[in-house]
Amino acid sequence: MSKYSILYEDNQIIAVHKDAGLATQTRKLGEKDLYSEVMNYLAKSMKSPYLAIINRLDQPVSGIVLMAKTKEMAAKLSKLIVTDKISKYYEATVYGDISELSKNALIDEVQSEFPHFLKDYVIQDTKSNISKVCDATQAGAKEAALEYTIKEVLSNKSVIRIHLITGRHHQIRLQLSNRGYPILGDKKYGTDESIEYSRQLGMKNIALCAYRMEFIHPDTKKSVIISENID
Repeated sequence: MSKYSILYEDNQIIAVHKDAGLATQTRKLGEKDLYSEVMNYLAKSMKSPYLAIINRLDQPVSGIVLMAKTKEMAAKLSKLIVTDKISKYYEATVYGDISELSKNALIDEVQSEFPHFLKDYVIQDTKSNISKVCDATQAGAKEAALEYTIKEVLSNKSVIRIHLITGRHHQIRLQLSNRGYPILGDKKYGTDESIEYSRQLGMKNIALCAYRMEFIHPDTKKSVIISENID
C-alpha cells in the first residue's frame, strides 16, 4: 500500500500526503522515504526530474508535504516559508481536557476561527534533537506562536485544530507539552501518563496531522489551498 498520495500538482509544484511512519527523507539504506517515492513518480514522465522539499514533517507525523519540481520554484517557495507567507494548519489529539488552559488562552471568542493563542520563546538543542522553552533573553531564543480552536473533548483527550504562526523545530509538540497537554503518541515530549495512555490505545505514531496549507502561487499570483478531509 502506498504511504503517500498526490493532493496538488502543476508544472513546478507538487504537494502530497505523507502517512505517519514514513520518513520525509532519510539516509538509511533500504528504508523508503517520501522523497524517493515522489522522485520515482516524476521519473515516469520526466527525463531528469528535480525535486526539493519545502516543508518537512517528522517521521511519526502525517499530512501535507510541499515540494518544488524546479530550482527556481524551490527558491521562491523557500522564501515564502522563511517569511511565514505559507499558512499551515494542523490537527492534534492531546492528552487531557484542554478546556481549562483555553480559558486563559482566549483572545477572540467571536471573531477568530482560532480563538486561543499560545506564545513562547524556544531554543533547539541540535545534539539531542529536542527543543526547549526558554527565556526571551537567552542566546539563540526564537519566538514561537500558534493559535488553536477546540474541536472536541473526549475521555482523557482533546482534539484541537491549530494555525501555526511561526515554524520552529518541534514547536507544536513542545508548546502543548510544556502546558501539560502532550500530543498522544509523542514519546519525546510526552509525560509518563500520556505515553502509557498512548500505549493502551495501541498508538505507534504521533496524533498530529498537517491538514491544510495556503499560499499565493509565486508565478500565477493565484491563491493555492491544499487540504485533506480529516473530518
